[in-house]
Amino acid sequence: MASAAEQLAANLNFGAFNKATELKKRLWFTLGALIVYRLGTYIPLPGIDPVILQDIFRQQAGGILGMFNMFAGGALGRMTIFALNIMPYISAAIIMQLMTSISPSMNQLKKEGATGQKKINQYTRYLTVLIATMQAYGISVGIEGMQGSLGSAVVAPGAFFRFTAVITLVGGTMFLMWLGEQITARGVGNGISLIIFAGIVAELPSALAGTLELGRTGALSSGIIIAILIMAIGVIYAIVFVERAQRRLVVQYPKRQQGNKMYGGESSHLPLKINTSGVIPLIFASSLLLMPTTVISFMANSGPEWLTTVSSLLGRGQPSYLLIYSALIAFFAFFYTAVVFNPEETADNLKKHGGFIPGIRPGKNTAEYLEYVTTRLTVVGASYLVAVALLPEILISQWSVPFFFGGTSLLIVVTVTMDTVAQVQSHMLAHQYEGLIKKSRLKGRR
Repeated sequence: MASAAEQLAANLNFGAFNKATELKKRLWFTLGALIVYRLGTYIPLPGIDPVILQDIFRQQAGGILGMFNMFAGGALGRMTIFALNIMPYISAAIIMQLMTSISPSMNQLKKEGATGQKKINQYTRYLTVLIATMQAYGISVGIEGMQGSLGSAVVAPGAFFRFTAVITLVGGTMFLMWLGEQITARGVGNGISLIIFAGIVAELPSALAGTLELGRTGALSSGIIIAILIMAIGVIYAIVFVERAQRRLVVQYPKRQQGNKMYGGESSHLPLKINTSGVIPLIFASSLLLMPTTVISFMANSGPEWLTTVSSLLGRGQPSYLLIYSALIAFFAFFYTAVVFNPEETADNLKKHGGFIPGIRPGKNTAEYLEYVTTRLTVVGASYLVAVALLPEILISQWSVPFFFGGTSLLIVVTVTMDTVAQVQSHMLAHQYEGLIKKSRLKGRR
């Protein structure tokens, strides 16, 4: 069956895509939603002087603000209505996932199926509003204290500006949250990941132009630029290789006799990915680390002295920042793997269907073996994610290369592209199967 499906997928062509009207509608909806998102990244906050703000931001873009601006698709640098992007929603989702693992009542909600998940989603939205409000207020206060060579970034500082800035930024985040949910339900791919993906891809041309400009002015030699491009291609190859890599455990099914026929006795594989968590740990870690440090960076100029100290300690390339970032990535790699893969549940399912791993007793021993294998794979996967995340830090500290050529942005772009293409292929495969079923019915009637 699997080989037939693979053969069918290999034979899919443009003609099959042209006939898949449902898929085309989903793709057009996804494209339209992403265009709406990109238009919103150019609508500035009320009461902001864009020229002065860009001048101030240009001076600080090499720090933590530059990386957050990458995830926001340039919206933070222009201080637009989508400046917070989708990060508060991601932070809220992380907290809710942690709560479902810690709180018995939240865990019970999770087990209630669709009804419980609906309540959890509702709590996540409420928490998103709270987090976005706090972050928006911190940013509005920080902007008021910003002074450039041409004057203040805020035309009329005061309570009214803070109120309008908070309302606008929170509204922008909630709209993006709704837009991401609509893409997931009515489009193709994961809406939240595609919004981050679109922001990064939209800034790639300017990043490439900036790198070439550094080469033209002599800040970067031609050899370094070529080496960076070759390294980017190598990183993409490594990402694709690791994301597709699997550890296949042999699962044997015993023979059983029904009447005069013998069934079973086959062997199959249980595939375990090296990086089960995908790009989620990087997005989660970036969300938890970037938003507080961004707010601190904005408020450091007008706030108490300890904020300036914290801002310098958590600056780009600082050992404390690298340590916290690496620890968060490793933690979420293990946490998310534990969420999506349950060794005990998998062992129970194998036992119910009569399957077993050769040399391992069914039940508890199988669960312990699966946990042992998964833990070792996750160590490799977490190390790979940390290495990919730290690569931009080396490039930035040594050669001031834009973030977009670092491992984090490339990992998000490549992983989201692979997932979206896989969903497109599954839609086309389902459409192809529907066509075969209709043809078989017509032949049966004849």
